[in-house]
Amino acid sequence: MAQLFFKYGAMNSGKTIEILKVAHNYEEQNKPVVLMTSGLDTREGVGTISSRIGLSRPAVPIFSETNIFDFIEGLDYKPYCILIDESQFLSKAHVVQLAQVVDDLDIPVMAFGLKNDFRNEMFEGSKYLLLYADKLEELKTICWFCHKKATMNLHYINGRPVYEGDQVQIGGNEAYYPVCRKHYLHPEIDHSAN
Repeated sequence: MAQLFFKYGAMNSGKTIEILKVAHNYEEQNKPVVLMTSGLDTREGVGTISSRIGLSRPAVPIFSETNIFDFIEGLDYKPYCILIDESQFLSKAHVVQLAQVVDDLDIPVMAFGLKNDFRNEMFEGSKYLLLYADKLEELKTICWFCHKKATMNLHYINGRPVYEGDQVQIGGNEAYYPVCRKHYLHPEIDHSAN
């Protein structure tokens, strides 16, 4: 029986490498998958899943007007699994469509993404994946500043932490650190960046 999985974690927790590994494992057995990602993430070009360790794959971009259920139902083959990267950027409607893919088409869906933004607020996609998913899994990493588990994302600009602004600000290691609660509230500031 197909299920909807939400695998979430802070920045640098290995979400993208995990999605690429899952895709490889299916495809090595000649079981086709569909890779999808948010059209908002343009760091490596629209429709590219790219990990920090240098691996990347093309993917179907998801935009606000994309109907994921219709897209999957319209394929001329039945995939063994749907893999979604950057799922925090999905809308509630997208998450409901993913649930329909699982329930009506009997295809498992694995969504990977952040749970919370740099303001420590939930993303819309993450909120509804937490509500609709059959299975939840936290992918773990350690705090940039200590040995504790990172549960938050700290946004830095010019060596200073930033806690306000637009929720969607695409970036990687140059702008975000995975941190524990202590270092989110009391980050180590780079005083040389003045």
